[in-house]
Amino acid sequence: MFKTVCTLVWYLFQMSTKHKPKFKRIAQLKTAPDFREYLKSIDVNLSFDETLLPPDQTPYKNSFLLKSGRNIGNRFCILPMEGWDGTTDGRPSEYTKRRWKNFAISGAKLLWGCEAVAVRHNGRANPNQLLMDASRLDEYKRLYDDLITQHQEKFGKTDDLVIGLQLTHSGRFCKPNDQKKMEPQILYHHPILNKKFGLPDDYPHMTDDDIDRLVEDFVKAAVLTKKAGYHFVDLKHCHGYLGHEFLSARTREGKYGGSFENRTRFLTSIVAGIRSEAPGLEIGVRFSAFDWIPFVPNEEYVGIPATFQGDYPYAFGGSVTGTGQDLTETYKFLKLLESLNIELVCITAGSPYYNPHIQRPALFPPSDGYQPPEDPLAGVARQLQVTAQIKKDFPGLAIVGSAYSYLQEWLPHVGQHVLNNNMADFIGLGRMVLSYPELPEDILANQHLKRDKVCRTFSDCTTAPRNGMISGCFPLDPFYKALPEAIRLKEIKKE
Repeated sequence: MFKTVCTLVWYLFQMSTKHKPKFKRIAQLKTAPDFREYLKSIDVNLSFDETLLPPDQTPYKNSFLLKSGRNIGNRFCILPMEGWDGTTDGRPSEYTKRRWKNFAISGAKLLWGCEAVAVRHNGRANPNQLLMDASRLDEYKRLYDDLITQHQEKFGKTDDLVIGLQLTHSGRFCKPNDQKKMEPQILYHHPILNKKFGLPDDYPHMTDDDIDRLVEDFVKAAVLTKKAGYHFVDLKHCHGYLGHEFLSARTREGKYGGSFENRTRFLTSIVAGIRSEAPGLEIGVRFSAFDWIPFVPNEEYVGIPATFQGDYPYAFGGSVTGTGQDLTETYKFLKLLESLNIELVCITAGSPYYNPHIQRPALFPPSDGYQPPEDPLAGVARQLQVTAQIKKDFPGLAIVGSAYSYLQEWLPHVGQHVLNNNMADFIGLGRMVLSYPELPEDILANQHLKRDKVCRTFSDCTTAPRNGMISGCFPLDPFYKALPEAIRLKEIKKE
Protein backbone atom coordinates (compact mmCIF):
# COMPACT_ATOMS: atom_id res chain seq x y z
CA MET A 1 0.00 0.00 0.00
CA PHE A 2 2.85 2.40 0.84
CA LYS A 3 4.33 1.95 -2.63
CA THR A 4 0.95 2.61 -4.20
CA VAL A 5 0.49 5.83 -2.24
CA CYS A 6 4.01 6.96 -3.16
CA THR A 7 3.32 6.28 -6.84
CA LEU A 8 0.14 8.33 -6.71
CA VAL A 9 1.87 11.20 -4.90
CA TRP A 10 4.73 11.18 -7.42
CA TYR A 11 2.36 11.43 -10.37
CA LEU A 12 0.38 14.23 -8.78
CA PHE A 13 3.64 16.06 -8.10
CA GLN A 14 4.56 15.84 -11.77
CA MET A 15 1.57 17.95 -12.67
CA SER A 16 2.61 21.60 -12.33
CA THR A 17 0.65 23.87 -10.04
CA LYS A 18 -0.57 25.81 -13.06
CA HIS A 19 -1.95 22.68 -14.70
CA LYS A 20 -3.28 20.93 -11.60
CA PRO A 21 -6.78 19.47 -12.18
CA LYS A 22 -9.53 21.26 -10.29
CA PHE A 23 -11.85 18.29 -10.03
CA LYS A 24 -12.11 15.79 -7.20
CA ARG A 25 -10.39 12.46 -7.64
CA ILE A 26 -12.67 9.42 -7.59
CA ALA A 27 -10.58 7.90 -4.78
CA GLN A 28 -11.76 10.75 -2.55
CA LEU A 29 -15.40 9.72 -2.98
CA LYS A 30 -15.38 6.84 -0.54
CA THR A 31 -19.08 6.39 0.24
CA ALA A 32 -22.26 6.31 -1.82
CA PRO A 33 -23.45 9.61 -0.29
CA ASP A 34 -20.07 11.16 -1.14
CA PHE A 35 -20.38 10.02 -4.75
CA ARG A 36 -24.00 11.08 -5.07
CA GLU A 37 -23.44 14.51 -3.55
CA TYR A 38 -20.45 15.17 -5.76
CA LEU A 39 -22.40 14.20 -8.88
CA LYS A 40 -25.13 16.60 -7.79
CA SER A 41 -22.61 19.39 -7.16
CA ILE A 42 -21.25 19.16 -10.71
CA ASP A 43 -24.73 18.67 -12.21
CA VAL A 44 -23.99 15.25 -13.70
CA ASN A 45 -26.81 12.73 -14.04
CA LEU A 46 -25.17 9.35 -13.42
CA SER A 47 -27.20 6.68 -11.64
CA PHE A 48 -25.65 3.81 -9.69
CA ASP A 49 -26.57 1.06 -7.26
CA GLU A 50 -25.34 1.61 -3.70
CA THR A 51 -25.12 -2.10 -2.95
CA LEU A 52 -23.66 -4.81 -5.15
CA LEU A 53 -25.78 -7.91 -5.49
CA PRO A 54 -24.38 -11.28 -4.34
CA PRO A 55 -22.83 -13.57 -6.97
CA ASP A 56 -26.00 -15.63 -7.45
CA GLN A 57 -28.03 -12.50 -8.26
CA THR A 58 -25.61 -10.22 -10.09
CA PRO A 59 -26.57 -9.28 -13.65
CA TYR A 60 -22.89 -9.49 -14.61
CA LYS A 61 -23.24 -13.28 -14.62
CA ASN A 62 -26.15 -13.37 -17.06
CA SER A 63 -25.35 -15.01 -20.38
CA PHE A 64 -26.31 -13.48 -23.73
CA LEU A 65 -27.49 -15.55 -26.69
CA LEU A 66 -26.69 -14.08 -30.08
CA LYS A 67 -29.10 -14.61 -32.95
CA SER A 68 -26.52 -16.88 -34.54
CA GLY A 69 -26.90 -19.24 -31.58
CA ARG A 70 -23.50 -18.39 -30.14
CA ASN A 71 -23.62 -17.91 -26.36
CA ILE A 72 -21.65 -15.26 -24.44
CA GLY A 73 -21.16 -16.37 -20.85
CA ASN A 74 -21.36 -13.04 -18.98
CA ARG A 75 -21.78 -9.30 -19.47
CA PHE A 76 -18.14 -8.17 -19.45
CA CYS A 77 -16.38 -7.20 -22.66
CA ILE A 78 -12.69 -6.43 -23.16
CA LEU A 79 -12.39 -3.59 -25.66
CA PRO A 80 -9.70 -3.60 -28.39
CA MET A 81 -6.54 -1.67 -27.58
CA GLU A 82 -3.44 -1.04 -29.65
CA GLY A 83 -0.31 -2.05 -27.75
CA TRP A 84 2.14 -0.46 -30.20
CA ASP A 85 4.26 -3.46 -29.29
CA GLY A 86 4.23 -5.80 -32.27
CA THR A 87 7.26 -6.42 -34.44
CA THR A 88 8.11 -4.04 -37.27
CA ASP A 89 6.90 -6.67 -39.75
CA GLY A 90 3.48 -6.74 -38.05
CA ARG A 91 3.70 -9.86 -35.90
CA PRO A 92 2.83 -10.22 -32.22
CA SER A 93 5.71 -9.83 -29.77
CA GLU A 94 6.04 -11.24 -26.26
CA TYR A 95 4.51 -7.99 -24.98
CA THR A 96 1.50 -8.58 -27.24
CA LYS A 97 1.10 -12.15 -26.03
CA ARG A 98 1.30 -11.06 -22.39
CA ARG A 99 -1.51 -8.52 -22.85
CA TRP A 100 -3.69 -11.02 -24.67
CA LYS A 101 -3.13 -13.58 -21.92
CA ASN A 102 -4.40 -11.02 -19.41
CA PHE A 103 -7.52 -10.61 -21.53
CA ALA A 104 -7.99 -14.40 -21.62
CA ILE A 105 -7.79 -14.78 -17.85
CA SER A 106 -9.72 -11.61 -16.98
CA GLY A 107 -13.03 -13.39 -16.52
CA ALA A 108 -14.73 -11.53 -19.39
CA LYS A 109 -16.55 -13.73 -21.90
CA LEU A 110 -16.57 -11.28 -24.83
CA LEU A 111 -13.18 -10.25 -26.21
CA TRP A 112 -13.95 -7.49 -28.70
CA GLY A 113 -11.14 -7.64 -31.17
CA CYS A 114 -8.34 -7.74 -28.55
CA GLU A 115 -6.29 -5.50 -30.84
CA ALA A 116 -6.62 -3.09 -33.77
CA VAL A 117 -5.03 -5.02 -36.64
CA ALA A 118 -4.17 -3.21 -39.89
CA VAL A 119 -5.21 -4.77 -43.19
CA ARG A 120 -2.36 -3.19 -45.19
CA HIS A 121 1.07 -1.84 -44.31
CA ASN A 122 0.49 1.81 -45.21
CA GLY A 123 -2.65 1.85 -43.07
CA ARG A 124 -0.79 1.12 -39.82
CA ALA A 125 -1.06 3.64 -36.99
CA ASN A 126 2.54 2.96 -35.98
CA PRO A 127 5.47 0.83 -37.20
CA ASN A 128 4.70 -1.78 -34.52
CA GLN A 129 1.00 -2.25 -35.19
CA LEU A 130 -0.11 -5.79 -35.96
CA LEU A 131 -0.76 -6.53 -39.62
CA MET A 132 -2.94 -9.24 -41.13
CA ASP A 133 -2.03 -11.06 -44.33
CA ALA A 134 -1.53 -14.67 -45.44
CA SER A 135 2.12 -14.79 -44.39
CA ARG A 136 1.10 -14.07 -40.77
CA LEU A 137 -1.89 -16.41 -40.55
CA ASP A 138 -0.14 -18.92 -38.29
CA GLU A 139 0.69 -16.15 -35.82
CA TYR A 140 -2.98 -15.28 -35.45
CA LYS A 141 -3.95 -18.92 -35.12
CA ARG A 142 -1.51 -19.24 -32.22
CA LEU A 143 -2.85 -16.08 -30.58
CA TYR A 144 -6.39 -17.44 -30.81
CA ASP A 145 -5.38 -20.91 -29.60
CA ASP A 146 -3.52 -19.37 -26.66
CA LEU A 147 -6.62 -17.39 -25.67
CA ILE A 148 -8.70 -20.55 -25.68
CA THR A 149 -6.13 -22.58 -23.76
CA GLN A 150 -5.48 -19.93 -21.11
CA HIS A 151 -9.19 -19.26 -20.55
CA GLN A 152 -9.90 -23.00 -20.35
CA GLU A 153 -7.14 -23.56 -17.81
CA LYS A 154 -8.48 -20.87 -15.51
CA PHE A 155 -12.25 -21.14 -15.92
CA GLY A 156 -12.80 -24.70 -17.11
CA LYS A 157 -14.89 -23.96 -20.21
CA THR A 158 -14.71 -21.95 -23.42
CA ASP A 159 -17.97 -22.77 -25.19
CA ASP A 160 -19.31 -19.45 -23.87
CA LEU A 161 -16.23 -17.39 -24.81
CA VAL A 162 -16.59 -15.22 -27.93
CA ILE A 163 -13.47 -13.77 -29.54
CA GLY A 164 -13.20 -11.22 -32.33
CA LEU A 165 -10.46 -9.40 -34.21
CA GLN A 166 -10.68 -5.70 -35.00
CA LEU A 167 -9.69 -4.82 -38.56
CA THR A 168 -8.61 -1.27 -39.28
CA HIS A 169 -6.96 1.34 -41.47
CA SER A 170 -5.72 4.43 -39.61
CA GLY A 171 -6.47 7.01 -42.29
CA ARG A 172 -5.14 10.45 -41.45
CA PHE A 173 -3.31 9.02 -38.42
CA CYS A 174 -1.06 6.57 -40.27
CA LYS A 175 2.59 6.21 -39.17
CA PRO A 176 3.58 2.96 -40.90
CA ASN A 177 7.34 3.48 -41.14
CA ASP A 178 8.51 5.86 -38.44
CA GLN A 179 7.16 6.64 -34.97
CA LYS A 180 7.66 10.36 -35.59
CA LYS A 181 6.58 10.63 -39.22
CA MET A 182 2.91 10.77 -40.08
CA GLU A 183 1.94 9.55 -43.55
CA PRO A 184 -1.75 10.47 -43.62
CA GLN A 185 -4.28 9.00 -45.99
CA ILE A 186 -7.29 11.25 -45.98
CA LEU A 187 -10.73 11.29 -47.58
CA TYR A 188 -11.31 15.04 -47.57
CA HIS A 189 -9.71 18.27 -46.41
CA HIS A 190 -10.56 19.04 -42.81
CA PRO A 191 -9.65 22.68 -42.16
CA ILE A 192 -8.88 22.17 -38.46
CA LEU A 193 -7.20 18.76 -38.58
CA ASN A 194 -5.18 19.59 -41.70
CA LYS A 195 -3.77 22.61 -39.86
CA LYS A 196 -3.24 20.69 -36.61
CA PHE A 197 -1.19 17.99 -38.34
CA GLY A 198 0.55 20.20 -40.90
CA LEU A 199 -1.17 19.08 -44.11
CA PRO A 200 -1.15 21.54 -47.02
CA ASP A 201 -4.36 22.47 -48.81
CA ASP A 202 -3.34 20.42 -51.84
CA TYR A 203 -2.55 17.24 -49.89
CA PRO A 204 -3.94 14.36 -52.00
CA HIS A 205 -7.07 12.43 -51.11
CA MET A 206 -7.37 8.67 -51.35
CA THR A 207 -8.86 7.87 -54.76
CA ASP A 208 -11.98 5.79 -55.26
CA ASP A 209 -9.85 3.14 -56.96
CA ASP A 210 -7.56 2.91 -53.94
CA ILE A 211 -10.59 2.59 -51.67
CA ASP A 212 -11.93 -0.20 -53.89
CA ARG A 213 -8.65 -2.05 -53.37
CA LEU A 214 -8.79 -1.36 -49.65
CA VAL A 215 -12.23 -2.97 -49.51
CA GLU A 216 -10.65 -6.07 -51.04
CA ASP A 217 -7.90 -5.96 -48.40
CA PHE A 218 -10.49 -5.88 -45.60
CA VAL A 219 -12.31 -8.86 -47.12
CA LYS A 220 -9.07 -10.83 -47.51
CA ALA A 221 -8.18 -10.07 -43.88
CA ALA A 222 -11.63 -11.22 -42.75
CA VAL A 223 -11.23 -14.51 -44.63
CA LEU A 224 -7.91 -15.06 -42.87
CA THR A 225 -9.47 -14.14 -39.53
CA LYS A 226 -12.08 -16.86 -40.00
CA LYS A 227 -9.37 -19.39 -40.95
CA ALA A 228 -7.51 -18.47 -37.75
CA GLY A 229 -10.59 -19.45 -35.72
CA TYR A 230 -11.98 -16.10 -34.56
CA HIS A 231 -15.73 -15.86 -34.17
CA PHE A 232 -16.20 -12.37 -35.60
CA VAL A 233 -14.45 -9.38 -37.11
CA ASP A 234 -14.99 -5.80 -36.01
CA LEU A 235 -15.00 -3.31 -38.87
CA LYS A 236 -13.61 -0.30 -37.01
CA HIS A 237 -15.57 2.94 -37.51
CA CYS A 238 -14.42 5.04 -34.57
CA HIS A 239 -11.92 7.50 -33.10
CA GLY A 240 -11.09 9.45 -36.24
CA TYR A 241 -9.57 6.52 -38.13
CA LEU A 242 -10.50 5.86 -41.74
CA GLY A 243 -13.79 4.02 -41.17
CA HIS A 244 -14.95 6.86 -38.95
CA GLU A 245 -13.79 9.52 -41.42
CA PHE A 246 -15.98 7.99 -44.12
CA LEU A 247 -19.04 8.76 -42.00
CA SER A 248 -18.27 12.49 -42.02
CA ALA A 249 -17.06 12.73 -45.64
CA ARG A 250 -19.90 15.04 -46.67
CA THR A 251 -17.61 17.26 -48.74
CA ARG A 252 -15.97 14.39 -50.63
CA GLU A 253 -16.95 13.85 -54.26
CA GLY A 254 -17.42 10.47 -55.91
CA LYS A 255 -19.07 7.26 -54.82
CA TYR A 256 -17.60 7.28 -51.29
CA GLY A 257 -18.65 10.79 -50.24
CA GLY A 258 -21.54 13.20 -50.04
CA SER A 259 -24.77 11.29 -49.44
CA PHE A 260 -25.29 8.95 -46.50
CA GLU A 261 -25.47 6.02 -48.93
CA ASN A 262 -22.09 6.95 -50.39
CA ARG A 263 -20.49 7.59 -46.99
CA THR A 264 -21.50 4.10 -45.85
CA ARG A 265 -20.56 2.39 -49.13
CA PHE A 266 -17.15 1.45 -47.66
CA LEU A 267 -18.90 -0.51 -44.90
CA THR A 268 -21.58 -2.09 -47.07
CA SER A 269 -19.02 -3.15 -49.70
CA ILE A 270 -16.83 -4.86 -47.09
CA VAL A 271 -19.84 -6.59 -45.54
CA ALA A 272 -20.97 -7.88 -48.95
CA GLY A 273 -17.49 -9.23 -49.60
CA ILE A 274 -17.31 -10.97 -46.23
CA ARG A 275 -20.75 -12.54 -46.66
CA SER A 276 -19.57 -13.90 -50.01
CA GLU A 277 -16.01 -14.95 -49.18
CA ALA A 278 -16.27 -15.86 -45.47
CA PRO A 279 -19.83 -17.12 -44.91
CA GLY A 280 -20.60 -17.79 -41.26
CA LEU A 281 -18.13 -15.25 -39.92
CA GLU A 282 -20.00 -12.82 -37.72
CA ILE A 283 -19.46 -9.08 -38.07
CA GLY A 284 -19.38 -6.40 -35.41
CA VAL A 285 -18.93 -2.65 -35.66
CA ARG A 286 -17.38 -0.37 -33.07
CA PHE A 287 -18.26 3.20 -33.99
CA SER A 288 -18.19 6.70 -32.59
CA ALA A 289 -21.89 7.36 -32.13
CA PHE A 290 -21.19 11.07 -31.86
CA ASP A 291 -18.28 13.39 -32.42
CA TRP A 292 -17.39 16.99 -31.54
CA ILE A 293 -15.18 19.65 -33.01
CA PRO A 294 -11.45 19.27 -32.21
CA PHE A 295 -10.37 20.89 -28.94
CA VAL A 296 -7.18 22.86 -28.37
CA PRO A 297 -5.48 24.02 -25.14
CA ASN A 298 -5.93 27.62 -24.03
CA GLU A 299 -3.43 29.69 -22.03
CA GLU A 300 -4.15 27.62 -18.91
CA TYR A 301 -3.77 24.38 -20.91
CA VAL A 302 -7.50 23.67 -20.59
CA GLY A 303 -9.24 22.32 -23.68
CA ILE A 304 -11.52 24.65 -25.61
CA PRO A 305 -13.26 24.17 -28.98
CA ALA A 306 -11.13 25.12 -31.98
CA THR A 307 -12.23 28.24 -33.83
CA PHE A 308 -14.57 27.57 -36.73
CA GLN A 309 -16.83 29.98 -38.60
CA GLY A 310 -20.38 28.87 -39.37
CA ASP A 311 -22.06 25.49 -38.93
CA TYR A 312 -19.60 22.68 -38.23
CA PRO A 313 -20.19 19.88 -40.81
CA TYR A 314 -17.50 17.33 -39.91
CA ALA A 315 -18.87 15.68 -36.76
CA PHE A 316 -20.81 12.49 -37.46
CA GLY A 317 -23.55 12.30 -34.81
CA GLY A 318 -22.68 15.82 -33.70
CA SER A 319 -24.64 19.03 -33.84
CA VAL A 320 -23.73 21.92 -36.13
CA THR A 321 -22.50 23.82 -33.06
CA GLY A 322 -19.60 21.37 -32.82
CA THR A 323 -20.22 20.67 -29.13
CA GLY A 324 -23.40 18.67 -28.93
CA GLN A 325 -25.14 15.57 -30.21
CA ASP A 326 -27.47 15.12 -33.15
CA LEU A 327 -28.13 11.39 -33.46
CA THR A 328 -30.19 11.57 -36.66
CA GLU A 329 -27.51 9.99 -38.84
CA THR A 330 -26.33 7.81 -35.96
CA TYR A 331 -29.77 6.21 -35.99
CA LYS A 332 -29.66 5.82 -39.78
CA PHE A 333 -26.34 4.03 -39.34
CA LEU A 334 -27.78 1.71 -36.69
CA LYS A 335 -30.75 0.91 -38.93
CA LEU A 336 -28.28 0.13 -41.70
CA LEU A 337 -26.44 -2.28 -39.39
CA GLU A 338 -29.74 -3.99 -38.62
CA SER A 339 -30.50 -4.32 -42.32
CA LEU A 340 -27.04 -5.90 -42.81
CA ASN A 341 -27.80 -8.43 -40.06
CA ILE A 342 -25.01 -7.03 -37.88
CA GLU A 343 -25.95 -7.61 -34.24
CA LEU A 344 -22.73 -6.85 -32.35
CA VAL A 345 -22.37 -3.08 -31.91
CA CYS A 346 -19.93 -1.29 -29.64
CA ILE A 347 -20.61 2.35 -28.79
CA THR A 348 -17.86 4.90 -28.26
CA ALA A 349 -17.40 8.58 -29.14
CA GLY A 350 -15.05 11.16 -30.56
CA SER A 351 -11.32 10.66 -31.04
CA PRO A 352 -8.24 10.44 -28.78
CA TYR A 353 -6.36 12.59 -31.30
CA TYR A 354 -8.49 15.71 -31.15
CA ASN A 355 -11.15 15.57 -28.38
CA PRO A 356 -10.06 12.90 -25.86
CA HIS A 357 -12.15 14.27 -22.99
CA ILE A 358 -15.37 13.11 -24.67
CA GLN A 359 -13.85 9.84 -25.92
CA ARG A 360 -11.72 8.68 -22.99
CA PRO A 361 -12.50 10.74 -19.87
CA ALA A 362 -9.43 11.17 -17.67
CA LEU A 363 -8.25 13.47 -14.91
CA PHE A 364 -4.70 13.64 -16.28
CA PRO A 365 -4.16 14.28 -20.00
CA PRO A 366 -1.69 12.52 -22.30
CA SER A 367 1.37 14.47 -23.41
CA ASP A 368 -0.34 15.74 -26.56
CA GLY A 369 -3.65 16.52 -24.87
CA TYR A 370 -5.09 19.23 -22.63
CA GLN A 371 -6.60 19.54 -19.18
CA PRO A 372 -10.25 18.43 -19.21
CA PRO A 373 -12.70 21.33 -19.61
CA GLU A 374 -15.30 19.43 -17.60
CA ASP A 375 -15.23 16.91 -14.81
CA PRO A 376 -14.45 13.57 -16.51
CA LEU A 377 -17.57 12.14 -14.90
CA ALA A 378 -19.56 14.34 -17.29
CA GLY A 379 -17.87 12.59 -20.22
CA VAL A 380 -18.68 9.20 -18.73
CA ALA A 381 -22.32 10.13 -18.18
CA ARG A 382 -22.64 11.51 -21.72
CA GLN A 383 -21.52 8.25 -23.30
CA LEU A 384 -23.65 6.13 -20.95
CA GLN A 385 -26.74 8.23 -21.68
CA VAL A 386 -26.30 8.04 -25.46
CA THR A 387 -25.68 4.28 -25.22
CA ALA A 388 -28.80 3.83 -23.09
CA GLN A 389 -30.86 5.79 -25.61
CA ILE A 390 -29.54 3.62 -28.42
CA LYS A 391 -30.26 0.40 -26.52
CA LYS A 392 -33.82 1.54 -25.83
CA ASP A 393 -34.49 2.34 -29.48
CA PHE A 394 -32.61 -0.65 -30.92
CA PRO A 395 -33.46 -3.51 -28.54
CA GLY A 396 -32.50 -6.15 -31.10
CA LEU A 397 -28.83 -5.15 -31.16
CA ALA A 398 -26.22 -6.50 -28.76
CA ILE A 399 -24.88 -3.21 -27.39
CA VAL A 400 -21.48 -2.86 -25.72
CA GLY A 401 -20.89 0.34 -23.75
CA SER A 402 -17.60 2.19 -23.25
CA ALA A 403 -16.09 4.91 -20.96
CA TYR A 404 -16.34 2.95 -17.70
CA SER A 405 -12.69 3.00 -16.60
CA TYR A 406 -12.77 6.51 -15.14
CA LEU A 407 -15.42 5.35 -12.62
CA GLN A 408 -12.71 3.39 -10.79
CA GLU A 409 -14.15 2.10 -7.46
CA TRP A 410 -17.67 2.99 -8.60
CA LEU A 411 -17.43 1.04 -11.86
CA PRO A 412 -19.14 -2.10 -10.45
CA HIS A 413 -21.98 -0.02 -8.99
CA VAL A 414 -22.65 1.96 -12.18
CA GLY A 415 -22.27 -1.11 -14.38
CA GLN A 416 -24.76 -3.09 -12.27
CA HIS A 417 -27.29 -0.28 -12.59
CA VAL A 418 -26.75 -0.14 -16.37
CA LEU A 419 -27.32 -3.88 -16.78
CA ASN A 420 -30.29 -4.04 -14.43
CA ASN A 421 -31.99 -1.22 -16.31
CA ASN A 422 -31.23 -2.53 -19.81
CA MET A 423 -29.10 0.52 -20.66
CA ALA A 424 -26.53 -1.70 -22.42
CA ASP A 425 -25.94 -5.42 -22.80
CA PHE A 426 -22.23 -5.46 -21.96
CA ILE A 427 -19.88 -3.38 -19.83
CA GLY A 428 -16.81 -2.66 -21.97
CA LEU A 429 -13.42 -2.33 -20.28
CA GLY A 430 -10.37 -0.75 -21.88
CA ARG A 431 -7.59 0.99 -19.91
CA MET A 432 -8.74 -0.62 -16.69
CA VAL A 433 -7.63 -4.11 -17.71
CA LEU A 434 -4.09 -2.89 -18.39
CA SER A 435 -3.58 -2.23 -14.68
CA TYR A 436 -6.22 -4.62 -13.31
CA PRO A 437 -6.87 -7.49 -15.74
CA GLU A 438 -8.73 -9.65 -13.20
CA LEU A 439 -11.28 -6.94 -12.37
CA PRO A 440 -14.17 -8.79 -14.13
CA GLU A 441 -13.39 -11.95 -12.17
CA ASP A 442 -13.38 -10.02 -8.88
CA ILE A 443 -16.67 -8.26 -9.61
CA LEU A 444 -18.31 -11.53 -10.64
CA ALA A 445 -17.23 -13.00 -7.31
CA ASN A 446 -18.45 -9.87 -5.45
CA GLN A 447 -14.99 -9.33 -4.02
CA HIS A 448 -13.68 -5.95 -2.95
CA LEU A 449 -11.67 -4.29 -5.68
CA LYS A 450 -7.90 -4.27 -5.29
CA ARG A 451 -7.44 -0.52 -4.87
CA ASP A 452 -3.74 -0.65 -5.65
CA LYS A 453 -4.54 -1.97 -9.14
CA VAL A 454 -7.41 0.35 -10.07
CA CYS A 455 -6.64 2.56 -13.10
CA ARG A 456 -6.39 6.22 -12.05
CA THR A 457 -6.30 7.50 -15.65
CA PHE A 458 -2.78 8.91 -15.52
CA SER A 459 -2.81 8.45 -19.34
CA ASP A 460 0.68 6.92 -19.48
CA CYS A 461 -0.76 4.17 -21.69
CA THR A 462 -1.37 6.95 -24.24
CA THR A 463 1.60 9.22 -23.55
CA ALA A 464 4.03 6.34 -24.12
CA PRO A 465 2.94 5.48 -27.68
CA ARG A 466 2.55 9.16 -28.53
CA ASN A 467 6.30 9.31 -27.86
CA GLY A 468 7.27 6.15 -29.76
CA MET A 469 7.09 3.60 -26.94
CA ILE A 470 4.94 0.58 -26.21
CA SER A 471 1.64 1.04 -24.40
CA GLY A 472 1.04 -0.33 -20.93
CA CYS A 473 0.29 0.69 -17.36
CA PHE A 474 3.66 2.06 -16.24
CA PRO A 475 2.42 3.42 -12.88
CA LEU A 476 0.66 0.30 -11.57
CA ASP A 477 1.85 -2.79 -13.46
CA PRO A 478 5.22 -3.93 -12.00
CA PHE A 479 6.12 -5.48 -15.36
CA TYR A 480 5.98 -2.14 -17.18
CA LYS A 481 7.31 -0.18 -14.23
CA ALA A 482 10.56 -2.16 -14.47
CA LEU A 483 11.10 -1.45 -18.19
CA PRO A 484 13.60 1.15 -19.46
CA GLU A 485 10.67 2.95 -21.10
CA ALA A 486 9.36 3.83 -17.63
CA ILE A 487 12.41 6.03 -17.01
CA ARG A 488 12.02 7.73 -20.40
CA LEU A 489 8.36 8.32 -19.67
CA LYS A 490 9.15 10.07 -16.38
CA GLU A 491 11.53 12.39 -18.18
CA ILE A 492 8.94 13.20 -20.84
CA LYS A 493 6.33 13.99 -18.20
CA LYS A 494 8.77 16.30 -16.41
CA GLU A 495 9.33 18.17 -19.66
